[in-house]
Amino acid sequence: MKRAFTIVEVSILFVIFLIVAFLVAPLSLDDSVQAKNTSRWRSVQEDFSNIFYAVNTQKEEDKKTFEEAFNSSITNEIKGNADSYKITFMNGTYPSDTYRFKEFKTTYSNATIATKLFEEPYDGIKGVLMYDVNGSSGPNVWGRDVFGLNIYEDKFEPFCKNDALSVQKQDCTKNGTGLCCSNYYLIGGSFD
Repeated sequence: MKRAFTIVEVSILFVIFLIVAFLVAPLSLDDSVQAKNTSRWRSVQEDFSNIFYAVNTQKEEDKKTFEEAFNSSITNEIKGNADSYKITFMNGTYPSDTYRFKEFKTTYSNATIATKLFEEPYDGIKGVLMYDVNGSSGPNVWGRDVFGLNIYEDKFEPFCKNDALSVQKQDCTKNGTGLCCSNYYLIGGSFD
């Protein structure tokens, strides 16, 4: 004689499926959000090469300083001011002064951008640029939705571009800062 499942057995099975779904769904949603943010970052990073063409053209035509030409060129990307907010490293700590910004701007794609030009260049780096691909909405963490570029006289370059791949991968973990993710994701590194 065939025996059917009881309501209790079906209920238990249903509860088990729900628990598994609740455990797996956030991980897959987090991965898809990270994939979307990384894709936006790849697109944006490519666009920044055009800004330096404009900077160098303005410098030649108008005899502007680098800072004047850079600020003038970056203005074309800006829609308006954005409210200040705090950005953390992946490991939960707050960045050093180099990676803290005072003035945030909103781009036409609703991202947030901030720059800091140094008084004295360091190893040819004239400053740093922060780009939050989804604006001030969370998580506001380096390597998750916030990425950065070093500013040189003639180019932008993602943070950690010249570091070893193993260093970049390690920095893109929950124990790292997330700064190196700016380059690591561009070269095909995966997020954990």
